[in-house]
Amino acid sequence: MENNNLQQPGWGQRLAQSVSVKLLVIGFLALILLIPSFQIGSLIRERQQRQRSVVTEVGRSWAGPQVIAGPVLVLPYTTMVKTKVGDVEHLEERTHHLYLLPEQVDIQAASSAKLLHRGIFDAAVFEGTVAVSGRFGALDLAKAELTEGQVQWEKARLVVGVGDLKGLKNDPVFTLGDERRESETEYASIGLFEQNLVAPAGLTGQAWEQLPFSFSLDIRGSGDLRFLQVAKQTHVKATGNWASPKFFGAYLPDEREVTDSGFTAEWRIPHFSRQFPQQWTAVHSAIGEDTDYGDLDPELVDFVREQTRPSFGESMQAAGFGIQFLQPVDHYQKAERTAKYAILIIVLTFVSLFFTEIIAKRSVHIIQYVLIGAAMIVYYTLLLSFSEHVGFNAAYLIASVATIALVGGFIASLMRRRRVALIFAAILGIFYLFIFVIIQLQDMALLFGSIGLFVTVALLMYFSGRINWQQRDETGQA
Repeated sequence: MENNNLQQPGWGQRLAQSVSVKLLVIGFLALILLIPSFQIGSLIRERQQRQRSVVTEVGRSWAGPQVIAGPVLVLPYTTMVKTKVGDVEHLEERTHHLYLLPEQVDIQAASSAKLLHRGIFDAAVFEGTVAVSGRFGALDLAKAELTEGQVQWEKARLVVGVGDLKGLKNDPVFTLGDERRESETEYASIGLFEQNLVAPAGLTGQAWEQLPFSFSLDIRGSGDLRFLQVAKQTHVKATGNWASPKFFGAYLPDEREVTDSGFTAEWRIPHFSRQFPQQWTAVHSAIGEDTDYGDLDPELVDFVREQTRPSFGESMQAAGFGIQFLQPVDHYQKAERTAKYAILIIVLTFVSLFFTEIIAKRSVHIIQYVLIGAAMIVYYTLLLSFSEHVGFNAAYLIASVATIALVGGFIASLMRRRRVALIFAAILGIFYLFIFVIIQLQDMALLFGSIGLFVTVALLMYFSGRINWQQRDETGQA
């Protein structure tokens, strides 16, 4: 009787062999594995940020994103302002600017894009020609409450905004009316855009009904090519050899065609949604940075400076539209989406292994669960590292086959039954295939994912119903 009691497993041993306790330990282990899975997400974002920094570095060396804005006709004029310093009043001449926008702008843009390689990272760059033509309408001085004598016609300028002047491949020549004008760069005096091309307008004060203009820019840049709507009627036709363009901004193309050999897009935009008038006046250098204003309140001076500073360039950013040269495959985004399903893969793998050991009547130690979980985590580092060299799809295949072979061989050595290991490897392959399908889908990802999870839960319920859990807890068998 005493020997029989010694042969019976003690309470602690029965608890250690309990199916319920093992399920709890497996669940806790799955939660612990969330920590390294979160670290994998951080690693992916770090590599993605590294790629973006490389693209930025290439842009600084080649040329940054390009923006074509304008042209804008800028006419300086003078006014006499009565000022008072202390008890003394005197008249001060101040310079302001009158801005005139075009009636019509027609842009023909042809681009040729390619990938530049730096290490294992790629950056999309482009070269192209942008031909701009159009006309200005009549100038309405009466509306601006000005006289011809106030306008400094000899200082009138034609201003064009360019995103990155470093990307200009030649010296543009502007044609205004019948005259050809050499351009120069300008940053400070007019300050209409961040980077400006300026040409003398050569106006004499003689009124005009239509003032035609044209110019052509040979440019290069990186990332995107954007245009800003400044005219009453804007027409843009853009062509290129890039097979994966993204059309973005305030306006999408009225017509577009994208093929494997390139794209064609066309915009026709009226002025109704434009956020600025056809012509307006703004104070320029009315309050200079080096001007001495005596006893005036410094806060008042700063306020007036802010209110009189030209803000046209900022306000028209909302009217921008154009083409972004996307890289064909963003493997970092897909890798990050795959990593979000890490806990699902781990849980389903552990549950499948748990059912496998019950059906095969062979116990798997919790340490072996830890090793299999580690293989699940290493899978994502394999996926990330290979995707940087061979692309996402090939990397997914390599990482999945390697992980399934490793775990399947490990199960075969534990169970000592090849058929069981093959079945478990097939189940694991189905899991990875299911995740791959979801990653490839966009709008239908949630639907297919929900259906797949529902089917998985249904199968787990079916197999769990065929197991006598109470008997296995009582016998202490896993």
